[in-house]
Amino acid sequence: MSRIGRLPIQIPSGVEVKINGADVAVKGPKGELALTIAEPIEASIEDGQVLVTRPNDERESRSLHGLTRTLIFNNIVGVTEGYKKSLEVVGTGYRVQAKGNSLEFALGFSHPVSFNPPEGITLAVEGQNKITISGISKQQVGETAANIRKIRPPEPYKGKGIRYEGEHVRRKAGKAGK
Repeated sequence: MSRIGRLPIQIPSGVEVKINGADVAVKGPKGELALTIAEPIEASIEDGQVLVTRPNDERESRSLHGLTRTLIFNNIVGVTEGYKKSLEVVGTGYRVQAKGNSLEFALGFSHPVSFNPPEGITLAVEGQNKITISGISKQQVGETAANIRKIRPPEPYKGKGIRYEGEHVRRKAGKAGK
């Protein structure tokens, strides 16, 4: 049995979970999220807890069991606390600037690069080199952070580029010289 999948999910006060067949809707103080459960897995609400069950021990059912429970749990955490991810812009002359609700980057290209966030994502700039991405969907926050990092990923020789906060960039030695 899946160790994660069989754990019940406590529904905190102020959060409303509705299960309609394969659709799970979670509503909380920060917003609403919806999820469609994969075919063999079933979810139910019993005395203030969400229980995720699987009908058999086939490989597909086992792999989806823990995943489904974690996705429902992430939605509940998202509508109560939300998710945040921080990025750093590292490099001489590299900077980021907020323009309305979008960002404008100076990253050593011949032109400034602008980035517009998807719906439901909030971007905040601290100083000229820190970006904080926040939202209620863990998947959307992570994907937005990855898309921003993709504009100029950190390079291994000088470490310049956009990196996650606390990310370690493996450095290479470069040319040996004479």
